[in-house]
Amino acid sequence: MPRGEIDEAWIEEAVRRYRRIETLQAEFDQAVATVEVTVRSPDGLVEVVVTASGRITNVRFLGPLHQRNPRDVAGSVQAAVTAAADAAQWAREKLHNETFAVYRPLAGA
Repeated sequence: MPRGEIDEAWIEEAVRRYRRIETLQAEFDQAVATVEVTVRSPDGLVEVVVTASGRITNVRFLGPLHQRNPRDVAGSVQAAVTAAADAAQWAREKLHNETFAVYRPLAGA
């Protein structure tokens, strides 16, 4: 194609791809807000449910607390919350890879 001419087919394809990316981004955003991951503290005392966005939606104690040292309980909570943050990151990456797996860059098409 001579320099200065506009490749309308390329522009149409770019617009089509841009719209597809917008749709995929909306799907990804929805999934990140709704997909949940459940983790437990290493001692099994605390269970945390977290969305892929990192929002904690539930915390449960799976055993009695009355005979436990408060520092131990606090450590269990901290471990479960840390694991929940890691799980949320993992879930976001997994969702991103699944959502955008079919996307190919326009360059070289």
